Amino acid sequence: MTEELLRADIQLIQRILPHRYPFLLVDKVEEIKGTESAVGYKNVTMNEPHFQGHFPGTPIMPGVTIVEAMAQTAGVMVGTALGMQDRDMLIYFMSIDKCKFRRKVGPGDVLRMDLKTLRGKPGAKIWKFGGVATVDGEMAAEAEFMAMLDLPQDAV
Repeated sequence: MTEELLRADIQLIQRILPHRYPFLLVDKVEEIKGTESAVGYKNVTMNEPHFQGHFPGTPIMPGVTIVEAMAQTAGVMVGTALGMQDRDMLIYFMSIDKCKFRRKVGPGDVLRMDLKTLRGKPGAKIWKFGGVATVDGEMAAEAEFMAMLDLPQDAV
């Protein structure tokens, strides 16, 4: 028997995450396997505001926004698995570890983010994730990070 994998389009993502333009950094999440793993995608476009200054003439997606996109993917994964749509869940970074950048990411790239839960379970406030971001199969970044889920009182 094959387990059905969940997915989240931009409408569902916006029902889970509080982020909005210009800081909503994930366009879709696929292959959501409960709270275990998921794959997120970010279509990188020239009209994003950080490219005006990072760097003029050579637009490069800032590394911190790549890590943020991975964290948002993790938030969608957990939010989808726990049914947090329209529940006002907030997520806060607690730490970023083992973070490395391997490749520039720029306009026209599709950033693929493979996320796994390293620690956390339904009902927990503190979660740890590991993520790898790639473009065309080439590693762009990797990191482990911890986050605190600020869940609505009726979700605890």
